[in-house]
Amino acid sequence: MKLQKRRKIKSFLALSLSTAAALFGLFWLIFILYDVITHGIGALNLSLFLNDPAPPGVEGGGLRNAFVGQLLITFFATLIGVPVGVLGGTFLAEYARGTKIARLISILSDIMVSVPSIVIGTFIYAILVKPTGQFSGWAGAVALAVIIIPVVLRTTENMLSLVPWTLREAAFALGAPYYKVIMQVVYRGAATGIFTGILLSMARVAGETAPLLFTSFNNAFFSTNMNQPVASLTVTIFQYAMGPYEVWHQQAWAASFVIMLFILVITITGRLIIKWRYKK
Repeated sequence: MKLQKRRKIKSFLALSLSTAAALFGLFWLIFILYDVITHGIGALNLSLFLNDPAPPGVEGGGLRNAFVGQLLITFFATLIGVPVGVLGGTFLAEYARGTKIARLISILSDIMVSVPSIVIGTFIYAILVKPTGQFSGWAGAVALAVIIIPVVLRTTENMLSLVPWTLREAAFALGAPYYKVIMQVVYRGAATGIFTGILLSMARVAGETAPLLFTSFNNAFFSTNMNQPVASLTVTIFQYAMGPYEVWHQQAWAASFVIMLFILVITITGRLIIKWRYKK
């Protein structure tokens, strides 16, 4: 009886501490969301998306250059990172399954997921920016792609590993070559999970600032030339938040709200896709 009572006490304490920790984290999440929403919605206007920045200290202007630059950098980063991640995950799950090299790459990918983004930014700066002598949008896209690759790689590997091997054997029995089995059978079975991983990787890089500070830098003017410094929303938010002008602060809040909304939509979409897939 004493042992049972002691276990109940330990269970109650563990449950209480876990609940308190969850409520503590939830409080700060709600606080941050509330703060960004209340400040951001009030600063939203059409000129924010249609106009370029005004001179420092002058009222008005917008962040068209930053929105377009962020979209360009994220688009090319996804275009570079997603195919590499999917192909790498396919290699680990299909061609190197159970081998030492597959386990090593998986461990390295897990490490890369947790590496601070500023480290990736300084690495790309050393190999792309410094040798060429200038910042560029391509360097920013590559930095974000390096962040995307391990996320997509691990997601693809896990999703392909969940596809039953019997489906592959059935396709082999019909005389299909391995690459067609992967393309027409395995990818179809894991498509929802892979797509969800891609969405989550995009949500992760959408809010990155540190890698872009060392690569694409920023641009106060509208530019779509990826060979030159390109404006990005996250770096602009950082610079405006540190600036002395109230109009900058308001535009930084509005841009933060837009990024937060984008990340929330992508994350919720990924969750709904997972729920729909497994429910079906």
